[in-house]
Amino acid sequence: MTTMLRSPVMLGVRALSGLVASAGLAYDAYVHFDLAATYDAARTGVLSQGDLFRFEAILAIVAILGTLVRPRRYTAAFAFLVAAGGLGAVLLYRYVDVGSIGPIPSMYEPVWYPEKTHSAWAEAIAAVAAAVLLAALWLDKNRDRP
Repeated sequence: MTTMLRSPVMLGVRALSGLVASAGLAYDAYVHFDLAATYDAARTGVLSQGDLFRFEAILAIVAILGTLVRPRRYTAAFAFLVAAGGLGAVLLYRYVDVGSIGPIPSMYEPVWYPEKTHSAWAEAIAAVAAAVLLAALWLDKNRDRP
């Protein structure tokens, strides 16, 4: 007997949430690569904020590939962590002057500008979509359990 989880609707939810998460992460990667050179001056002896931006962009690309090529619970969870972590970082450093922490430079920037705002929205949307994908995959995995 076909369960609701194998219905075209649930397959559509999985496909759409994966595409939306990937699109949000793609915009996140683009913005972080685009702005990285601008933030190279904010640095400690080990890392610059630009280095961290490039790392965020690479993580977003890995999450996109995982979500599109192999949509599994662990790839959806990774996509969620990358998107939510990026959003958490931008909100933290927008509102709190954390200062530098070990090799991480001070990244306090108490302003919003279009690329930053759009990237934050993309990360939020990607995080929600990745969470929906994770839930759908989890439900699908557990559909036959008593």
